[in-house]
Amino acid sequence: MGIQIDVVVSYPINDEVERVLGLAEAVGEPVGVTFMWEGRAGAERAVLVPAATLALWEHWAPTAYPMSGAGDEDRAVAEEPELAHPAEFGAFTLFRRRVGGRTAVTREGVVVAELLPPDEAHWLEEKARDVRQGFMDPKQKAAFEEFLARQASLDEQ
Repeated sequence: MGIQIDVVVSYPINDEVERVLGLAEAVGEPVGVTFMWEGRAGAERAVLVPAATLALWEHWAPTAYPMSGAGDEDRAVAEEPELAHPAEFGAFTLFRRRVGGRTAVTREGVVVAELLPPDEAHWLEEKARDVRQGFMDPKQKAAFEEFLARQASLDEQ
């Protein structure tokens, strides 16, 4: 995640959030975002991943992100977000999922990005890259096999 943006969220003045979401959508690559919500202690870090990029990562990742290990159950229950209405920021609406920590970002009813916990975003990107690098589509594989068949063996050289 090459780009990092810090956002101060104050209600009802939410122009900064709308600008950040629009910028991240225009960039077309994952953007690290730190939200400093007014009235809340601490900052919330997330990675804003464009919908197309997330679909690609999830396609190539061999499995789903492991949610929690043994012994983390009490922590997961304590951190579960409260049920809330979707948060609107100009043209964008944020829908926080109660399970998994993701937040869908929509514009005009279409999901344009998702906010993921940084660990999950990193894990998905790494797994997808690893699997994709080992994959060759059928046409590419046939062309490569043909190329290798035309090469002289080491003994003939």
